[in-house]
Order: sequence, then C-alpha cells, then structure tokens
Amino acid sequence: MKLSREELDGLRKLSTPTVSNAIELFNVRPRNQGFMSPDIRCLFPDFGVMAGYAVTGRFAANQPGTRPASRYDFWKHVLEIPEPRVLVLQDLDQPPGVGAYFGEVQTHIHRRLGCVGVVTNGCVRDLDEVRELGFHYFARGICVSHAYVHLIDFGSPVNVGATTVHPGDLIHADKHGVLVLPVEIARDIPAAAAKIAGREQRIVGHCGSPDFSLEELKRLFEAD
Repeated sequence: MKLSREELDGLRKLSTPTVSNAIELFNVRPRNQGFMSPDIRCLFPDFGVMAGYAVTGRFAANQPGTRPASRYDFWKHVLEIPEPRVLVLQDLDQPPGVGAYFGEVQTHIHRRLGCVGVVTNGCVRDLDEVRELGFHYFARGICVSHAYVHLIDFGSPVNVGATTVHPGDLIHADKHGVLVLPVEIARDIPAAAAKIAGREQRIVGHCGSPDFSLEELKRLFEAD
C-alpha cells in the first residue's frame, strides 16, 4: 500500500516518538519491537523527519569479496521500490564499521535514483559533501576508508539495529532514531497522534495549574 505525497507529508510533520506512541493504540505489534537500537544514530538531526520505503541490502568491507553482487542489478532493484526510497543496509562484518559503503559518490547515485537517505549498522563518510545534498544519514558511526567494501546481496530482509526490515517497509526516522511504521495503519497515524497529543496536553496543563491535585492528575492519566 503506497501512501500519497500528502499522506507522507503528514507523517513527516510528526516526530518519531509521537508516531511510536500512536502505533501502540493499534496493538499491531509488541511495544518493544519495530524500532532500532540507539547505536543507529542520526548524523544530521537538523534535517528533520525522513520517511520512505525500504530498499534492503547487505555488504561487507573487511575482506575482498570473491563473488560480489552486481551494483548495476542493485540499482535496477532500487527502482522497483516505490518513492521516496530509504536504503537499509546491513554491515555483515564483525564488528561492523570496518569500511564505509556510503559517501559522496554513492549518495549522488542513489539520490538520483529517488533515495532520500540511508540507514545502516555500518559506517558512513564524506559528511560535509553529503550534508550539502540534504541526504539523511543514520549509521553506527563514521569512518575514513571504504576498505574492501562490496555488496553481498539485496532484496531480502535485513537486520539493522536489532530490527528486521523487509523490502518496501515504511521507514520513519528523525533525531530520536529509526522505526518501521506498519503500512496498514499508516493512514490512521496522524489522527491517533492528535488524540494522544490532546491527552498529553491536558496532563501538562494540569501540572502547571494553580489547582493542581494528585487526584485530578490520576484521573487525567488514566483517562482514555
């Protein structure tokens, strides 16, 4: 199910914690699943929210690849995923981060292919050049070299930040982190978020009220 541009724009107006809270109202998954661990860091927090459909792949950099996957075939696969696209790349090295798959050149290529950012448990580089392009970076860290980086495969589920991501999954990410938004409820998230925001504002407002009481706080906190 592909969202319209207007629907995606609506999701980009919401912070990732807000979307995470809204997902909980639908009981579509356990509350401790669907979001990446904090070692996947946002490197350009001032860019705001990134939203798009996952293009998945796996790579390594510690040793030369004997039979690397074709990058040309990967580029063709990228175009099979709806726009806007988010690359979700699993670094298979142990530990990950020996070499960067993404830098200035890969950003230019994949930006031209309709990608808006990359999420990886590996490392990235060329921060100044990539920042100028407005391309989102979510990564384990930064490194100098690409080492022996090579693409191993693509188009299958990957595990990044202790979270499994499938091709075409809807990714929502900002300075707080990265989550997978269940696409079947995506259109209902803004209304759910507004409901939660109203409840939270009543609680916050009471905390600043001269008539504050624990009894009323309890009532507001337990209200639907």
